[in-house]
Amino acid sequence: MPVSAQLFITLPVADVPRALAFWGALGFGNDPRFTDDTAACVVISEHIQVMLLTHGKFREFSPKDVCDTSKALEVLHSLSCESRAAVDDLVRKAVAAGGTTIEEAQDYGFMYHHGFVDPDGHCWGLNHFATISDA
Repeated sequence: MPVSAQLFITLPVADVPRALAFWGALGFGNDPRFTDDTAACVVISEHIQVMLLTHGKFREFSPKDVCDTSKALEVLHSLSCESRAAVDDLVRKAVAAGGTTIEEAQDYGFMYHHGFVDPDGHCWGLNHFATISDA
């Protein structure tokens, strides 16, 4: 069965306008076709979108409880970046927009990693994978 090359990550958020402003501060756009008072669509790339849903709207899609991100981690989202500088820049923007970091940047040689936690407690890892030209 063929799979489409698009990924929609759907997350519960406490305040859609605040969450949308956070992602806008990181430089990501919004797709108004999927945006209303209960939801917003953040465009990470041509193939990756993040749906931000109010807790009530999120519950329409899942019979399970919404994860309390102050106590538990539901998933770690990871995005690749074009350079180490891009990783550091996104982390700086995230912290300036109300996010936090949970660790120091890590250089594994083949991969540079850092990340942030958004205002709703969702963890985002950012990775740059070294190439021969990076050496």
